[in-house]
Amino acid sequence: MSLAIQGDAQAQNNLGRMYAEGLGVPQYYAEAMKWLRLAADQGYAPAQSALGFMYGNGRGVPQDSAQAVKWYQLAADQGYAKAQYNLAVSYFTGRGVPQDYAQAVKWAQRAADQGYAMAQSRLGVIRALAQAFRRANLRQ
Repeated sequence: MSLAIQGDAQAQNNLGRMYAEGLGVPQYYAEAMKWLRLAADQGYAPAQSALGFMYGNGRGVPQDSAQAVKWYQLAADQGYAKAQYNLAVSYFTGRGVPQDYAQAVKWAQRAADQGYAMAQSRLGVIRALAQAFRRANLRQ
């Protein structure tokens, strides 16, 4: 905890995740948000992604898909695969952003290229649905 108090972003992120998941400490979302925010404000991508998850699922804060996307985007822009995948899902479902299959494919591909298994497994489905959507729009 002393590294987190001293301002180490990785330690702050780890402590935030511990509070979020109740690992070795009581689960306490407000405390998780405090530590994750400190790390995220330093530009630490895993904490930014975790904040996105907290906002997207209403953990310790009111559920806010737009805020979730904001934090996912910051982490995704740094190349953080988990955030890239979550951003792809946001674009695919239209949660927090307008639905955009091309953006969903773009971000899922970036995560898949890094070996992120969830993105790899869903990329084919996203591509197939995006293609079907484009075909349907061409017919109209």
